[in-house]
Amino acid sequence: MKISSLTVGPFQENSYLVMDDASHDAVLIDPGDEPDRILAEVARAGATVRAIWLTHGHIDHIGAIAGVRRIWNVPILMHPLDDPLYKAGAQHAAIYGLPFEVPPPFDLPLADGDALDVGALHFDVWHVPGHAPGHVAFIGHGVVFSGDCLFAGSIGRTDLPLSDPAALQTSLARLCTLEAETVVYAGHGPTTTITAEVDSNPFLNGVARIVRR
Repeated sequence: MKISSLTVGPFQENSYLVMDDASHDAVLIDPGDEPDRILAEVARAGATVRAIWLTHGHIDHIGAIAGVRRIWNVPILMHPLDDPLYKAGAQHAAIYGLPFEVPPPFDLPLADGDALDVGALHFDVWHVPGHAPGHVAFIGHGVVFSGDCLFAGSIGRTDLPLSDPAALQTSLARLCTLEAETVVYAGHGPTTTITAEVDSNPFLNGVARIVRR
């Protein structure tokens, strides 16, 4: 597996290209902005994009979809509970005074327990709401793409429309049950591991005690 990370846009969001080394089949996870940069990375890697996977529907995670889809007309996968946020992208961008190209409707719904394949790679879908109602994580091959649920040293915001602080705590507790050395590829900031966050993330103090009991 080869993972390329690009930090894009004014929100400094992490967009990921995940490619199976053998087949060069790939997916884009959360193409958030700067589609030209993302497409250039796809070309550099020699990847064949098969789908766009979204952890959630906030504007900083969906802003490059329209540009990507002009070149790679592939399905967009998202949990349907995030469709209101996805459809409100232009409205939210206007609040920040940011340009925004409205993406096409998502194609395929994600649900907790789904299994996704790209080439020989296999990922499980976990529904981890809180930051957003349809937030999901993609887990496989010793990594988790956590979106805006868990960050290095921090956690997702819950003061946004449709956020739910109690749900986020439940989701974080679930993520903390992953293998300790699972590498966390977050929606913002550097990579980390589950054990590093359980040991040092100040927002996981209560969660860590529950998991380790």
